[in-house]
Amino acid sequence: MESIQSTLKKWMQTNASFRERHDKMQQEILSHPDIKQFLSAHPELSKQEINKNLIKLHEYISQSKQCSQCTSYSRCKNMLQGYSPILRVENGEIRIAYEKCHNHIAHEQQTEQQNLIKSLYMPKEILEATIDQIEFDQGRSQAIREISYFLDNAKTQLPKKGMYITGPFGVGKTYFLGAVANKLKEYHISTMMIYMPEFVREIKNSFKDDSVNEKIDYFKTTDVLMIDDIGAEMQSAWFRDEVLGSILQYRMMEHLPVFFTSNYTLEQLEIELASTRGGVEEVKAGRIIERIKQVSKEVHLYGENRRES
Repeated sequence: MESIQSTLKKWMQTNASFRERHDKMQQEILSHPDIKQFLSAHPELSKQEINKNLIKLHEYISQSKQCSQCTSYSRCKNMLQGYSPILRVENGEIRIAYEKCHNHIAHEQQTEQQNLIKSLYMPKEILEATIDQIEFDQGRSQAIREISYFLDNAKTQLPKKGMYITGPFGVGKTYFLGAVANKLKEYHISTMMIYMPEFVREIKNSFKDDSVNEKIDYFKTTDVLMIDDIGAEMQSAWFRDEVLGSILQYRMMEHLPVFFTSNYTLEQLEIELASTRGGVEEVKAGRIIERIKQVSKEVHLYGENRRES
């Protein structure tokens, strides 16, 4: 059995070692520039209060302050990802609080902007399109001029009309939509991009879960609606009148712009929309075309087939 003297000697050695480590840590904490500045600003703090909160002070100095030691939000080194510590004095006591850091705020803004663009079946390269990457040539001059006019006005007030971009296959019509959508998100304007053939199938499939009206309402009310490749697929009279017609009627009444792309001119599209399984319905097709004219301006795009290059 170990003697009392031996046990006491070990305890004293251990206690002395602990005291030595404590004193060293205390010295390091209190000599840290951030802590010296904090204590200098609060001379009312007692030594007892300071010593009582050494752990809080150590927690503060061991973390990055407003991203000073972090390269990105995902690589944040702090205890709470994306939050920067703050030392405060409340009622004579030291408190540590946390606020969102610069990287966290930037991450939230980026996520919010990305969420402003929603799409149905649009390829990745279209969702990443930018205005700066659009090449200027004579065949694109009208489209570029109209897009510039639209975006300039959108900074202060969303224009009532979008664009009906018509042109041959492969000249970059869809790319224009993506570029405009990405620019609009910088103005915090939401965009819904729809690939028309898949949109038709999406609506048909929505009958299975009774979500048709919910989806149609979203297309009606989004800030900017973009319909890619209208006329590419034979539509039923019901879809033309009850879905497309309903969406365009609402947006026309609310002065909300729509962008379209099509291989058809408006005159040619009218012929396509009139042809149904039940026969030729010129009046109803004409009604759709008039609504398209109310929410967009026809713009012609020419050039080489860029998908072959």
